[in-house]
Amino acid sequence: MTNKDIHNRASDKAFAKMSMLTFEITDNKTSLITGNYGGDITEEEMRMILDGNKIELKVWSYIAKLIETNE
Repeated sequence: MTNKDIHNRASDKAFAKMSMLTFEITDNKTSLITGNYGGDITEEEMRMILDGNKIELKVWSYIAKLIETNE
């Protein structure tokens, strides 16, 4: 496996993770609007999950930027 292969795989993984987090954030927002949190999750906990996912998205965006700018 070449460095270029590893670079491409790392990039693919970062962008896939960002896509999934984007879907999760949308789902979290929808859950907050509808009040459907499922199980024993409170509104406050759902907001904490949403905030955590937003932070994760920022971190993965930073990682993706580093991967893309590092040839």
